[in-house]
Amino acid sequence: MTTKEIALKTINELPEDASWEDIQERINFIVAIRKGLNELDEGKGVPHEKVKEEFAEWLTN
Repeated sequence: MTTKEIALKTINELPEDASWEDIQERINFIVAIRKGLNELDEGKGVPHEKVKEEFAEWLTN
């Protein structure tokens, strides 16, 4: 699916009374998700064990 197709699908899934802000918010959300998934594909993600360690540290402070 092309970027344009994803954008159109995203907009079409919004309610008919969606505002410009609603559209922008949804597009920004999709962009962030796709960016994160691309980073994971590139091996830039944080391993699950590292996240668990950081959460444990945050919760004990």
